[in-house]
Amino acid sequence: MSNIILIGSMGAGKTTNGKWLAKQLGKIFIDLDHQIEQKSGASIAQIFEFDGEPGFRIRESAALAKALSEENQVIATGGGAVLLKENRALMKQRGIVCFLNIPPEMQLQRLMKDTKRPLMQTEDRALRLQQLAKERTSLYLECADLQLDLSTLPVSKVRHTLLSLITTYQPCTDIACPT
Repeated sequence: MSNIILIGSMGAGKTTNGKWLAKQLGKIFIDLDHQIEQKSGASIAQIFEFDGEPGFRIRESAALAKALSEENQVIATGGGAVLLKENRALMKQRGIVCFLNIPPEMQLQRLMKDTKRPLMQTEDRALRLQQLAKERTSLYLECADLQLDLSTLPVSKVRHTLLSLITTYQPCTDIACPT
C-alpha cells in the first residue's frame, strides 16, 4: 500500500516525523488537521468552539476519506481520528497504519506550553491526558499495523526507527494471521 497513516495522541510527533518520513520516501505529506483548517477557513479551536467536538469529528472523517482516496502519501491524523469505527476501517483498508505510542507523562512535557489544542483547555492537563489515553489506546492498537513505543526510544532514534519499521513492513497474508 502506498499510503502511510500516522496515528497517536497529540504531541506524539505525527506531523514532525510525518514530514520527514514523506521526504525520505518521496511521498506527499498531508496533515489532516491542517487540511480541515484550510477547507473550513477556521482553526481547530474555532471549529470546536462553534460546532463542538461532534462537528469537528464530522469534518475530520470527511477530510480523512478525501485524503485516503489518493495514493502515495504520508498522512498525519489528529489524535481522535480513531474514535469512529468507519475511520479505523478506512485507514486499515487504504494504508499502513503506524501508531506512535506516547505515554501521558511524555505528552504533558511536550505540550506544556501549548495553548491551541481544544482538548487541553483544562485545569488538570495530566488527568485529561490520562483520560484520553485510557479512552483511545485500545482504538489505536485495533487499527495499527505497526507500533512505535516512544517511551523507550531516544528522540534522536525515532525517525530512523520509524523509517525502518515502514520499509521492512510485510503485511500478513496468511489465513491464520490475526485480524
